[in-house]
Amino acid sequence: MSDKARALRRAFQSQRIVRILGAHNGLGAKLIERSGFEGVWASGLEISTAFCVPDANILTMTENLETARSINEATSLPVICDCDTGYGNASNVKHMVKRYEAAGLAAVVIEDKQFPKVNSFIPGRQDLVPMEEFAGKLRAAKQAQSGPDFMVFARVEALISGFGLEEALRRAHAYAEAGADGIVIHSKTSSPEEVFAFAKRWAGQIPLIAIPTTYYRITAEELATAGFSMVIYANHGLRASIRAMERAFESIAEDGTTAGIEGSIASLKQVFELQGMYAVREDEEKFIRGEAIQAVIPAARDHRFQPDLRELLEDKPLCMVDIGGKTLLDRQMDLLHSVGITDISVVGGHRYDQIKAEGARLLYNPNYQEGQCAQSIMVAADHLKENVLVLYSDVLFDRRILERLLESPHPITLVIDRAYRSLPVREKVLDLVTVEQPKPDTGGRKLEMEVFKRISSIGKRITSKDMTCEFIGMALFRKKGLKEIKAAWEEALRDFKGRPFYEASNGEQADLTDLLHYLLDHGIPVYSLEIDRGWSEIHSLNDYTRVQAHYRKAAFPLPVSKL
Repeated sequence: MSDKARALRRAFQSQRIVRILGAHNGLGAKLIERSGFEGVWASGLEISTAFCVPDANILTMTENLETARSINEATSLPVICDCDTGYGNASNVKHMVKRYEAAGLAAVVIEDKQFPKVNSFIPGRQDLVPMEEFAGKLRAAKQAQSGPDFMVFARVEALISGFGLEEALRRAHAYAEAGADGIVIHSKTSSPEEVFAFAKRWAGQIPLIAIPTTYYRITAEELATAGFSMVIYANHGLRASIRAMERAFESIAEDGTTAGIEGSIASLKQVFELQGMYAVREDEEKFIRGEAIQAVIPAARDHRFQPDLRELLEDKPLCMVDIGGKTLLDRQMDLLHSVGITDISVVGGHRYDQIKAEGARLLYNPNYQEGQCAQSIMVAADHLKENVLVLYSDVLFDRRILERLLESPHPITLVIDRAYRSLPVREKVLDLVTVEQPKPDTGGRKLEMEVFKRISSIGKRITSKDMTCEFIGMALFRKKGLKEIKAAWEEALRDFKGRPFYEASNGEQADLTDLLHYLLDHGIPVYSLEIDRGWSEIHSLNDYTRVQAHYRKAAFPLPVSKL
C-alpha cells in the first residue's frame, strides 16, 4: 500500500512542479487522472459540500476517510488528503495517520488552526493554535506512520489569520524541524506576492506547496520559478460541476424536455465507460453467464415503400418511431438489456443520421438500397465473434420469448409463430417456414421434452399446403451457426454473382431466409422455437397504431403477448 506514497515522493524529485487537482468522489479522481495531473486532492471543502454541510469540521474523520478511500480506489494516482486540524489533539492525529496510511493514501495535510476550524476564506474566526502545540501534532503524526514513504504536510495559516510574513516563516521552520514533509503556505489575497515573498525568504529543505484559489491568474510554471514544488487546485471540479448542473436543470425545467442539453452533456456511453460497466460485462461473460451473447439489429431499410407509413417515416427510419414515449429501437434494446445482452450492433442505412443508439455500436450499410437484410447483418460481421442474436428492427416481443430462445443448444434457432393463420390477410409477403413433423407414435406413454423442432424449408414461396409457421425476424446463431451463415454469405457473393440465389435475383441481394435455405440444402440443421402470438411487427399504420395504443395504455406496459 506504500506504492502511491512512494510515487508521490518521487514526483517531488522531478524537474517539473507537481500538479494536484481536487475531488470529492471517485468519478472526479478518474477524470483528474485522464486529464494528466500527477495527483488528487481529497478536498475538505469539496467533500463537505458534497454532503451539503459547511466546511467547518462538521463531518467526522470516518466520513472523510471513507470518501478518501473511494477516491483512492478509483485512480492510480497518489491521493493527498485534506485533514483540517487533525480531528483533535496529538492523540487524535496519531490515530488519523495510522488509519489513512493503512487505507493506502499517500499523504495528509493538517493546518495549525484551532478545532473546530472554518474554511480559510470565511471572514472572522481564524484562530491559530500555539506553534509548539502544532509542532507536537506533527511529531506525533510522523511517529505514528509505519512506512518511510507516507507524507505529512503542515499547512501554515498565519497569513490567513493576519499575523504576517514573519510569523508564517517562524512557524514553517518550526514545523519543518518537527518532521513535516512539506509546507503548505496559504494566502487569501488576490495577488501571489504574499506567497512569493514567503518563498523568497524560505530557508528550509522541505518542499513548498501553493493553493492558488484566490490568486488564480498565476501559472504553475511561475510558481515553480518562485520556488514551489507543488500546486493544488483545490475545488475547481466541484465549482464547475455546480454551475453545469444548474444550467442543465434550469434548461429542463424551462423547456420541459432534455432536448436542449443533450448535445452538451456526457453520453451514457461515456458514463458507462467511466464507471467500468464494459469491464463488468466482460467479467460476466467470463465468470457468470459462461457464454457471451451479442446482438445485431439490421435497421437500414427504407420502409417508405409501405404507403401508409410514408408520412410517418419521411424524416426518420422505422426504428426511430415513437412507441409510447420511447423509440422502437430503445424498446428493443431495453428487452435485450433485460436478459444481459449489452454488446449490440445497430446497422443503419436510410436516414442513418437520425438513429440514436446510446450504448450500442452504430454501423452504416452504404449499399442498403440495393441489398436486403442479410447484407446489413454482414456489415457487422467483423464485430460478431460470439453467439449472436439477430433481431429485425420492426419487431417487438414478450421478453419470455427471448429467454426461451437463449436456452436453445442448437447452432441455429429461429423463432416462428404458428398463429399467423388466424390473423387478417395482409399485403406483406411473409417469411414462411415448414417444420418437420414427428414420426407417428407407435403407442405407449411418452414424455416430450424437446421444444426446438427441426426446420425442413423456409422462404416466401412455400405453398399454403406446406407452410407451418411464420419466421418473426428473431434468430440465435451460436458460434458454429454463426460460422455457417458467414460462410453461406461468402459463397453467395462468390458463386452467385449476377445470377439468381434462391428467391433473390443475385447473391448480393440475398435475404437472411435465402442464406438459411442454402444451409438447409447443404444439410446444415436449422431449428425453431415455435410460439403462439406474444409479438408484433410494425409493417403498416394499423400495426403502429395498435402497438402505440398498447404501450400508452398503462404506465407499466403489459407484455406484448397481450397485443
